[in-house]
Amino acid sequence: MSLPPLVEPAAELTVDEVRRYSRHLIIPDVGMAGQKRLKNAKVLCVGAGGLGSPTLLYLAAAGVGTLGVVDFDVVDESNLQRQVIHGQSDVGRLKAESAAASVREINPLIDVIVHNVALTTDNVMEIFSGYDLIVDGTDNFATRYMVNDAAVLLGKPYVWGSIYRFDGQASVFWAEHGPCYRCLYPEPPPPGMVPSCAEGGVLGVLCASIGSIQVNEAIKLLAGIGEPLVGRLMIYDALEMTYRSVKVRKDPECVLCGKNPTVTQLLDDYEAFCGAVSAEAQEAVSGSTISALDLKALQDANENIYVIDVREPNEYEIVSIPGAVLIPKGEFINGSALEKLPQDKRIVLHCKSGARSAEVLAIVKNAGFSDAVHVGGGVLSWVKSVDSSLPSY
Repeated sequence: MSLPPLVEPAAELTVDEVRRYSRHLIIPDVGMAGQKRLKNAKVLCVGAGGLGSPTLLYLAAAGVGTLGVVDFDVVDESNLQRQVIHGQSDVGRLKAESAAASVREINPLIDVIVHNVALTTDNVMEIFSGYDLIVDGTDNFATRYMVNDAAVLLGKPYVWGSIYRFDGQASVFWAEHGPCYRCLYPEPPPPGMVPSCAEGGVLGVLCASIGSIQVNEAIKLLAGIGEPLVGRLMIYDALEMTYRSVKVRKDPECVLCGKNPTVTQLLDDYEAFCGAVSAEAQEAVSGSTISALDLKALQDANENIYVIDVREPNEYEIVSIPGAVLIPKGEFINGSALEKLPQDKRIVLHCKSGARSAEVLAIVKNAGFSDAVHVGGGVLSWVKSVDSSLPSY
C-alpha cells in the first residue's frame, strides 16, 4: 500500500544541494519536493555494524538532513570484512565516531548526531523521540524487541533487517498502518536455537544487499513514494540469487499493537525476556565456571582434565585452545557425544564466548558428569588473557 510522506519538505535546497542531488531531482517520483523532504528528515540508525554501514553511507549520500547513529562498540579487525564504513585506521575507535567521520566525508551538507551509548530501556524512548524514522541494524533479539516496542509506543515506523550467512530478510514495521515485529515473531526463539553472526558467520556483501533494501524503504517512507514493505517480509537468498516476498498480517491479538494490548510500556529486562541462555544453562554454570587463566593453570599443573571445544569445525580451524578436542554442540544435543566422554577425567567445555558451552554444560551435568565446568568467555578470553598471538574472530 502507498503511504503519505513521513515528513514535510524543507523550505528550499541550496545551490550546492541542487548540484549534489541532481540525479534525484530529475526522477519525477522524487523531484524537488521529495529531495526537500529528505533534507528535512531525521533518521536514526541503530548500530554502525554490518547493516548500519551501507545504511548510513547511502542515507547520507541521499541527502537525509539529520542522521543519528547509536552504537557503544569499538571497531575490531574482524569487523572490516563487512562493516565498510570503517577502515584499518579505525580499529580500536568507537564505531559511532568512526561512522560519523565517514558520513561527514560522504556528505558535509548534513548533520550527524552521535550517540556513544548502549541502547537501553533507560534511554531508548528519549533517543527515538528525536527522530522521524528508525532503521534497525542490530544483531541480537533483545535489542530488536526493545527497538520494536519503543517504536510502537512512540508511534514511529522503523525499517528492519536481518542477516545470517547467505540469507537476509527485511521489512517495514509500522503499527499504525500494519504489523509490528511482534506480529511476525510473537516470542523470541529458544536460547541457542538461532546462532548469531558471530557464531555462524555472514557473507560480507550480504550486508550491502540488505542494507540497501533498508535505505530504499527509508527513502520511500520519507518521500511518500512507491509501495513500502509494510505488511511484507522480503527474503533474500544470496546463493540462489532469489528474492521472495511473504505477506505479514497484523495480529489482532498482538500483545503490543493488537486490539487489547497487554504490553503498554517497555519491559524491565529484554535480555531476560529473550534469554541469552536457557534457565537450565544458567543453573548449570552457577559455581561451575572457570576463567581462561584457570584453565591454563590446570593444564600447566597436568590436572586430569578433558578439554572439549563445542564450536563448529570451521571455527576450530581458525583458532583453537591447545589440547582441546573438537566435539560440536550439535552432537551433545542429539546425544551422540556423550559416549565419547571419558569417565575418569574432569570435563572442561568451551566455545567462542561461553554461551554455547553453557548450554552443553547443562546437558553434560544431566548425564551425570557433575564436576564438569565451562570456560567463561571461551576462546575470546583465552586469546585476550592467555595467548594474544592467536587470531581472534
